[in-house]
Amino acid sequence: MTKKKSRRPKKPLKKASKSSIQKTYLLKAFAGLGILIFLVVTAGVLMHHLISKRYTVLPSTKLRVKKTPRFEIYPKNEIPLHKPRPKVKPEVPTKSPRIAIIIDDIGYDKTIAKKFLDLDAVLTFSILPYSTYDKRIAKAAHARGFDVMLHLPMEPNEYPLINPGPGVLLTSMSPDQLINQLNEDLEAVPFVKGVNNHMGSKMTTIAPQLHQIFSILKKRGLYFIDSRTTVDTLCGPSAQLLQVPFAQKDVFIDHIPEPDFVRKTLHRLIKIADHHGEAVGIGHPHAVTYEVLREMLPGLKKKAELVRASDIVHIQD
Repeated sequence: MTKKKSRRPKKPLKKASKSSIQKTYLLKAFAGLGILIFLVVTAGVLMHHLISKRYTVLPSTKLRVKKTPRFEIYPKNEIPLHKPRPKVKPEVPTKSPRIAIIIDDIGYDKTIAKKFLDLDAVLTFSILPYSTYDKRIAKAAHARGFDVMLHLPMEPNEYPLINPGPGVLLTSMSPDQLINQLNEDLEAVPFVKGVNNHMGSKMTTIAPQLHQIFSILKKRGLYFIDSRTTVDTLCGPSAQLLQVPFAQKDVFIDHIPEPDFVRKTLHRLIKIADHHGEAVGIGHPHAVTYEVLREMLPGLKKKAELVRASDIVHIQD
């Protein structure tokens, strides 16, 4: 007979000590806390990225870009003039009508800017903030006695499909964000005497935010010229309320950049000035605008006096 092997009795399992249980709980707690901290930090980083992207509120050194932005969003239909008609036009004018020609969207092309600067004419240069050559062009224009303006990016109805560029003022901004961004934009371009809107078909219809903008312009002693990118603009009433020197665009000179069209709009600008005593034309740094303006300057000077934008703004009663 085979002998049965005797089995040793199994040793009873040792119960976990109280200290080891506490260590396990602590490790799990620390692991959970670490995961929670990671999730909070990640959420914070994502929120910061989204807010920064939405408001475009970044240091000016990071905002500066080299790509030329879209010049303007022109209204589909021509915006009618809103100038008071003179009661009786004098048969013999006592003085020549005055015309201010503003060249918008300056800052990305120093060559065309120099060509306009070298013209034998009084012009006003409206410079985009954070553009490639904003400071250099502003210094050159100021040295020649020309007005320097800030071409202030404002939200259009087409935003965000169309973005006006770095430093844009958005209707979604809080009062503090709006004012801080405006002050940064004004500091970005030296020698600024006035402001006109770049795009802004939406922002220029929001009275409370326009009042905030005009309060800063008033504080800094600056004038405002409404580019009138929408018939619903409230820039005039806002400037009147805050007593900011004001004027408005009468003609976009080159929204169709063809020689015959530019000649036609310049002739129209002369007629408006002759009828009302003064007029504001806005052009852009197109080669065709420069060529036609150089061609027409001798005749233009005979019919009107070319002046700076600051010479044609008024505080409205």
